[in-house]
Amino acid sequence: MPALFALATSVGLLAVLDTWLYFGPLATTLLTGLVWISFIAWGCHFHSGGGTKGSTTTVVCMSWGALVGMAAVMLASGPFAGLGAWAPAIAVGIGAAIICLSSKVPLLATIPASVYGFAAIAGPIILRNDKPQDAIVPTILSIIVGAIFGYVSEMLANALTKKGTTTAEATADPGHVSA
Repeated sequence: MPALFALATSVGLLAVLDTWLYFGPLATTLLTGLVWISFIAWGCHFHSGGGTKGSTTTVVCMSWGALVGMAAVMLASGPFAGLGAWAPAIAVGIGAAIICLSSKVPLLATIPASVYGFAAIAGPIILRNDKPQDAIVPTILSIIVGAIFGYVSEMLANALTKKGTTTAEATADPGHVSA
């Protein structure tokens, strides 16, 4: 089948499974309600080039970003709390700068992936009222789940694709895939 349709089939079917996991077996665990973090990581897998490298970049950079985000929230609600509305703004600014500076480390070079993690940890903190230190493990676990789904969806799509067109080509330029 053409690469775009193979990818659509793979992602569509696995999206059902991923969502069911979070609203079924994982609904009473520390991952409750965090399916959206899994989907961010899944997209990040492809954004980061796919394959093993894409999954590795996703897990490492998004987890790093989540750790930096956790620290920013702790700064905003701790030492910076007396700054009022400036507290979160300054903490986020410091976190963003740290993410950019840390990109000098080759394993942390994909700044957007780190930003996804930085933003993702805010969900359990804001929506579930988790303490920052309690939000980090479920966030990172959801990142790992999403990276796995990204990798598996890519492999399945490649297996379904007719020879001559790869899933990477389909995700890079879907309009260029022949029917």
